[in-house]
This record gives sequence, structure tokens and C-alpha cells, in this order.
Amino acid sequence: MRYAVLSDVHGNLEALEIVLADVRRGRPDVCLCLGDTVGYGPDPNECAERIRGLAGPVIAGNHDLAAIGALDISVFTPLARTAIEWTIGVVSEDTRRWLVTLPDRLVIDDFLAVHGSPRDPFEEYILDLPTSLAIFSEHAFSLCLVGHSHVPGTFILEADGTVSARALPVGESVPLARSSRYIVNVGSVGQPRDGDPRASYLLLDTETRTVTLRRLPYPIAATQAKMTARGLPIQLAQRLALGR
Repeated sequence: MRYAVLSDVHGNLEALEIVLADVRRGRPDVCLCLGDTVGYGPDPNECAERIRGLAGPVIAGNHDLAAIGALDISVFTPLARTAIEWTIGVVSEDTRRWLVTLPDRLVIDDFLAVHGSPRDPFEEYILDLPTSLAIFSEHAFSLCLVGHSHVPGTFILEADGTVSARALPVGESVPLARSSRYIVNVGSVGQPRDGDPRASYLLLDTETRTVTLRRLPYPIAATQAKMTARGLPIQLAQRLALGR
């Protein structure tokens, strides 16, 4: 089975449209979204509509929950809190009803899909070796796909118990050894934070056991102009061009 795995669209319609066009050209069997369709960006309803239209599995992210009042936004940074307050005010009733239905995790084809981490799907970031080792120790999976940090990459637990972190080379098919276990972050469609402003998503082939990171430029200035016009914090618009 071939999956296109998206995460952290964050209301960025321009980035999402570019990614979806690339996905359509690749013709995967299933599109999977790991959450945070809304939040930060200027087009939450339009992005929700596009993701719903893919008719694939979708899980909830922390911004999705915050947009429907199901998560305490006092834990957000001031900029994120300002953006989610704006989002709460503009999300449609259709979007709200859809967000309410999203699960916090899925097991598909023997892999686990969560937004943040298996231990805490909405709050925990997997950013270092100790955190990844603890998750490997506490949860039984061969492959776990995550988003949330907006930084693509992989943590690997080898058969001998050693753990390593590796970047995913763009456009290269990376094999997943059956003797190892993996946590793979697919990056962010709408707000990358690894210093590369291009939209990010992942292709997963469960038959060949490979993952391929895709990066795509999109018209950042168009998204920035919308954010400014709609009164979202200028800092959030500026960071898009920096991939931060």
C-alpha cells in the first residue's frame, strides 16, 4: 500500500494546494493526515474542506482541538494563542463538526499514526534521543508516524538497543529495516520549522518498506498577504519565509 502522509497544514491553503497537486501526480492508494489542519494560517475552513475531500484517515492535532474548545489554549505561546483565538472566531460549523469526529491516533497496516507522540498525542514533542528511547520502551510498534514539531526526520531503534536520529534526504527512497523500529516525522505542509520554507510531506510504501520525503516550493508571499490582511500576527507571516 502506498500512502501520502500530510501533517500540520495549519490553514495554509497555498502550501496545501501545491502538495495536493503533487500527491495527485503520484497517485498513492491512501492519503493520511496527522492533524493540525487548522491554526496559525488564514484559510482554516478551506484547508479542512480539502483534507476532508481526500476521503482518507485523519487524526486530530492540538490546534484542531483548541479550535473547537477541547484544549486549554493558555498553554500556547502568545503568538499561537492569538492565532487560535482568531481561528476560533472564523471556523465554520461544518469544520467544527468534522474536527470533533477526529480520533487521537490510528493503527493502519501495522503502523501507528499520532500527531505528537504515543504517550501524549497532543502535547509531547519527540525532539531528542532520550524521549524517543522512552517511547520505544513504552509502546510496541514497528513504525510510528508523527508530526507536531514541524521538523522532518527519523529516530531509529536498532536490534541491539542503540538509538539514533537521522535526517531524511529529500526525494530519496529510504528503506526501513525489518530488524529496526522507527519514529518518522513527516514535517509540515504549512509551516516548516527546519530552516527550509518548502512544504513537506511523506510517501510511505508498506510493501517495499520505504519512506520518501517530498519538499515543494509554494507562493509564500500570497499566504503572508492573506495573514496580514486578516489581522494575524505579522511574526507568524514572516516566519514562513524562514522555515522557522
